[in-house]
Amino acid sequence: MKLSQRGRRSLDQIDTSILRLLASEPRIGALEISRRLGIARGTVTARIARLEQDGVVTGYGPDIDLATLGYVLTAFVTVEMQSGTYKDLIDKLREIPEVLETHVLAGPGDILCRVVARSNDHLMALLQDILGSEGVGKTTTAISLSEEISPRSLSLVISDAEG
Repeated sequence: MKLSQRGRRSLDQIDTSILRLLASEPRIGALEISRRLGIARGTVTARIARLEQDGVVTGYGPDIDLATLGYVLTAFVTVEMQSGTYKDLIDKLREIPEVLETHVLAGPGDILCRVVARSNDHLMALLQDILGSEGVGKTTTAISLSEEISPRSLSLVISDAEG
């Protein structure tokens, strides 16, 4: 892995191959990676350590299907603030477990939240909780009907390595 001209990390073919295997089989061990790629186990271990140290690999958590746990509804909530700071509101949103992620926006709205709920009534209660937060002016909600592309990043790694 080298620092590219624009100050970002570039990955070579070995790094990309390791990332592909880790993404498709998160429980795979260094020995199996080395066997499949035909490289030394020490090389695999060192590469993975460097990918972690450089912040390319940020975790190995399991992918969880929230619908099987009863969270069948996904919505995107745009929050418009009346007063206060977005940091205070983000701290409040962090306390709500159904808020899966937040993004501070440039453009219409101030914060975009991806939330899950068990039902429309549960979503309504969640929205009321958000609206009751200090500094919130209003919210706009879009309910997801289906997820066509799951959250992904490996496609960028592969695209960067090939192009």
